[in-house]
Amino acid sequence: MDFDVDIIFKIAAIGIIVAVLNQVLIRAGREDQAMMTTLAGIIVVLIIIIQMVNEFFITVKTMFRL
Repeated sequence: MDFDVDIIFKIAAIGIIVAVLNQVLIRAGREDQAMMTTLAGIIVVLIIIIQMVNEFFITVKTMFRL
């Protein structure tokens, strides 16, 4: 099974960026913006995962000619 390691690095990079931004915003007294940054990071990761699942289902459909 060919596993794309790049996706792990992309998700990790998003997590690191969100964590740093979150800490900077919290220390600046902007807790609301920190929360929005965290939510935005989660949404971006979910979009990446949804795209991967979609590609998987397209591959399965193609394999079984559905």
